[in-house]
Amino acid sequence: MDRERLTATLRRRTWGEEDDERAPLIGLFWAGIWLFWLISPLWDALRALDRPAGWVGAGAVLAFAAVYVRHWMMRWQLFGSSTGRELPTRDPHSLARYGVMAALSLIAMVAIGQSGAATLVFVAVSAMWTFSIRTALATSIVIGVGYAWASVQIPGWRFDSGSLIGLTFATVACFAGRIAGGRTHQLEASRRENARLAVDEERNRMARDLHDILGHSLTVITVKAELAGKLIDVDPERARSEIADLERLSRDALADVRRTVTGFREVTLSGELARAREALRAAGIRADLPTATDGVPSDLREVFAWTVREGVTNVIRHSGARSCTIEVGDRAVTVRDDGVGTAAAGCTGHGIIGLRERALAAGTRLVTESVQPHGFALTMAAPDDAASDRLPEKASTA
Repeated sequence: MDRERLTATLRRRTWGEEDDERAPLIGLFWAGIWLFWLISPLWDALRALDRPAGWVGAGAVLAFAAVYVRHWMMRWQLFGSSTGRELPTRDPHSLARYGVMAALSLIAMVAIGQSGAATLVFVAVSAMWTFSIRTALATSIVIGVGYAWASVQIPGWRFDSGSLIGLTFATVACFAGRIAGGRTHQLEASRRENARLAVDEERNRMARDLHDILGHSLTVITVKAELAGKLIDVDPERARSEIADLERLSRDALADVRRTVTGFREVTLSGELARAREALRAAGIRADLPTATDGVPSDLREVFAWTVREGVTNVIRHSGARSCTIEVGDRAVTVRDDGVGTAAAGCTGHGIIGLRERALAAGTRLVTESVQPHGFALTMAAPDDAASDRLPEKASTA
């Protein structure tokens, strides 16, 4: 008893489940609701109490019901009735209880007669949650054939098709439940594995993003710190300017890290550039990307990041380009390719529409233009950006 309870506790903790205190009561209900089929053999035994066989039969039926309920409840508590987990088929305690049930069923039939054969249905059904599926099916078939043979061979017995039909339907129902439970177990195992893989993938993604973001930011901070240290005695004003840049870069890096950790990787400019490099390389497109983004003001980084994402997505999906160039300035970002141009660049797609809405919200301008002799350029520029004022007249702005 203590060993089985300990095993059940360990299994629940291993599977991450909470202990259901109502499980024993639920198990008792489902085990006891079918025991009314034993009323007939018990009544026959009680009517024969004037003989020793009546006492033996009554005791065997009552003991059989107790062992059956016990066996069901222990299997319920150990594995649950609706979890769908595969049951072990070599549990010595379960095998011992099943053996006792079979022996008591045989005693009841010898003492009471054919009426005691009602216990065979419980023995056949119990095989479905005691043995492997093949063994359980073989056991049920042997029980059914044996009962049919005994009903025509033993004097005083008669062929009982009703009991055979009941045994068959009960076995088939338990067999179907066992199959469904096995599939549920496989589904749960697949879900747990998918969840584990998702966690691993998210961990790897976060590690890559943090490496890209912090690697670049800390490198720039280190260089500027060294420069400020060298200028502090030579040019104090320049040194103070570099130190101010250090503070801004540190705050931007901290903001990028926080966005990455909370899952908003798509709105960080440095993260999108790193992602664009990887995506373009995977698509076989030569990438010419900037190595620094520290000149971009903090209020423009998010909309620039969305521009890089949408622009690179269009290049990969629609342009058929062989090369892609991304230019990042302090007031504008441009994604340019040498592909088929405006006709297939997705200028009216949902991505461009969403990007125009973001430009409107950020107070910037989205400019699309054809590049001669062939290609397409997507530019997001702040209104006072000098470069944006020199855009071609045929450019489309929003």
